[in-house]
Amino acid sequence: MMNISNVTEFVLLGLSQNQKLQKMCFVLFLCFYISIVLGNLLIVLTVVSSQHLNSPMYFFLSYLSFVDICYSSVTAPKMIADFLTEKKLISFTGCIAQLFGVHFFGCTEIFILTVMAYDRYIAICKPLHYTAIMTRRVCGQMVAASWVGGFVHSMVQTLITTHLSFCGPNEIDHYFCDVHPLLQLACTDTYVVGIIVVANSGMIALGCFLLLVISYIVILISLRTHSSEGRRKALSTCGSHIAVVILFFGPCTFTYIRPSSHLSEDKMVAVFYTIITPMLNPMIYTLRNEEVKSAMRKLWSRKGMSDGKSKG
Repeated sequence: MMNISNVTEFVLLGLSQNQKLQKMCFVLFLCFYISIVLGNLLIVLTVVSSQHLNSPMYFFLSYLSFVDICYSSVTAPKMIADFLTEKKLISFTGCIAQLFGVHFFGCTEIFILTVMAYDRYIAICKPLHYTAIMTRRVCGQMVAASWVGGFVHSMVQTLITTHLSFCGPNEIDHYFCDVHPLLQLACTDTYVVGIIVVANSGMIALGCFLLLVISYIVILISLRTHSSEGRRKALSTCGSHIAVVILFFGPCTFTYIRPSSHLSEDKMVAVFYTIITPMLNPMIYTLRNEEVKSAMRKLWSRKGMSDGKSKG
């Protein structure tokens, strides 16, 4: 049964208390968020509309971009709006909903990145069996499992948080509601809950990260038998994925693998996996990928032709 709480709303302290800095941050993070939505939406539209980008790699990439939009949208709009307000309030229900969204989409992204690494492993290490293993049905099942895994993880985090009592201070030293800052405000003993949080969040992030590292070590070893052209192409696609994995898993693991504690660095670290990584993903995956860039050019040319016909 949920514990009774005297707190009906929380105050988010945000990234900074400096008014001048907050106005600068408003412009900066608004640009970041627009870039996240437009960049990832462009990838989704490009993959969906292109007949050439029908491989599992692009199928997973489109879902990764969609999750990135959802993930950043849980925290970014509220944070951007709060830069213009003196008192940054969020209701108890809104706080719990935000916590659920952050962990749902964040964990789903972790699983999708892991699935993408498995796809690259099969493509490079078992190329003759690739089409037989990575069928459209199997890919769909993997994506569905990622969503289900993210939901289950998020439900655990949300339920254990809603069972805590909040009866004292209501200031959260963060720009969004997360488990660790809420544990520090709880009136009850949170030792057991803290262990569950580390086991549920930290071990998922660390476990998937180690799995990814092992898979790419195996891939790099297997590339020794490939031609120089094959190695170049494989390293190009894998390099993009490795960059995203490091940018996302590094900050996530740092935040959730350790017990709840008050570190000023936590907020800046969180910016990396909630804002910076979703913004950089489209650039990382398209800058060195000629297929995606070509498909984007065709998409824009078709749009230009359709606009010309409509005006004519």
